Amino acid sequence: MAAGPLQVKGEVISVRRVGAYSHVTLLAPGIAERVRPGHFVALAVGDATSSTLLRRSFSIYRAQERGVYGGTVEVVLSAHGPGTRWLSERRERDAVDVVGPLGTPFTLPRDPASCTLVGGGYGSAPLFGLADALRQRGCRVDVVLGAATEERLFGVLDAKRIAQSVTVTTDDGSMGVRGRVTDVLPALFERAETDVVYACGPMPMLRAVAGVAAAYEVASQVAVEEAMACGIGVCMTCVLPVVGDDGVTRMVRSCTEGPVFRGESVRFDAVGTVPADAYGAPQGSGH
Repeated sequence: MAAGPLQVKGEVISVRRVGAYSHVTLLAPGIAERVRPGHFVALAVGDATSSTLLRRSFSIYRAQERGVYGGTVEVVLSAHGPGTRWLSERRERDAVDVVGPLGTPFTLPRDPASCTLVGGGYGSAPLFGLADALRQRGCRVDVVLGAATEERLFGVLDAKRIAQSVTVTTDDGSMGVRGRVTDVLPALFERAETDVVYACGPMPMLRAVAGVAAAYEVASQVAVEEAMACGIGVCMTCVLPVVGDDGVTRMVRSCTEGPVFRGESVRFDAVGTVPADAYGAPQGSGH
């Protein structure tokens, strides 16, 4: 497999509405064949009169090396700001500048294992390529999808196609079990004899999933959703505190060292700060 990111002049193949989200398919020659589960792309947004300085980063939902037009990547987004609204309003054959694949992907088990995949809202997008890769290795795959409401779920039909079991939770009970994804994990861990849990979604959900996994001695990997301004490790806007194998906390970049981390290594309670015991943290004046 080719390695390293590329910058290409992509082209919109389609934009379609999926529940509360937009599903965008982009022709991105050379990028699709480099994608591994957990990678993301950074897209330039805006045109000659509305372009923004910073790109927008999105997890890769699917990558197809070959198609009618060539290699494509698919992303899912929620149009809640000028950049994402611009992307959701693109039409077929519109040009979009694409950099990718970026980031450190999920680590896959060497031997067949029982894997539980947990997604929150459209954050579940990268789980489906991951599920395919795990199944190719002979792994058992169980999926839990959660959201505030039925409209904000993503990928339920996909999950039913690829998983041994699918559990859906919604905060309001409009679909599946009323409650949070962590409510159903202990029973699923026991039933599926889960070896490892992979999670994508909002940071509070990742923190809760990592906590449950640790309590049940299940290994976990989480794909964090920190804001990534450059996506290539230059701007340092996406740093967060992570504990290394040596027990030392370091401020690391989500876009290059992540976005996938071992769940127990992320200091979720200190995200957004520089803990005083972190390597290189500013020290008090001592007065």
